[in-house]
Amino acid sequence: MAAKTNWYVITGGPSSGKTTLINHLASLGYSVVNETARALIDQGISNGKTLAEIRKDEFAFQKQVLKMKIDIESKLDKKQTTFLDRGIPDTIAYCNIYDQNPLSVVKASSKKRYQAVFLLEPVKFETDYARIEGLDFQLKIHDLLKKAYSDLSYQVIEVPVMPVEERARFVLRQVRV
Repeated sequence: MAAKTNWYVITGGPSSGKTTLINHLASLGYSVVNETARALIDQGISNGKTLAEIRKDEFAFQKQVLKMKIDIESKLDKKQTTFLDRGIPDTIAYCNIYDQNPLSVVKASSKKRYQAVFLLEPVKFETDYARIEGLDFQLKIHDLLKKAYSDLSYQVIEVPVMPVEERARFVLRQVRV
């Protein structure tokens, strides 16, 4: 049986406003976990690697992301209200998009249960130093993320595009604090 947590996943495709929302929730005093993929990219760049070198083997990169997510979640207080920029099941969607078997991720996803999953509707796609995907990828991964969480029996709460303050209020209305 999965251990229940008081954690809330903020997910969505690239350029959906996850980081902006997570940063806003942190500014309101909530406990947050930032996106692990971006942390890995930042670490690689600070060690002198290029983005192309870091992500040359996308599946190996996603395995590193998963390992880091599992490690971070193992250290969190299950009772503390915490917002996660992506959860472990996000990796299921990435396995599917890269034609890899997600079975080990499904197994890892069954060990803990999030309180809720918020799927952010995509906003205007913008590139940055860590984002290599395009608009087509953004839309495809959005659908795969919804499917990954739905297949694990989560009710996925879709968060429409609106200013960050309104998105935060939308999310917080549905959170047990």
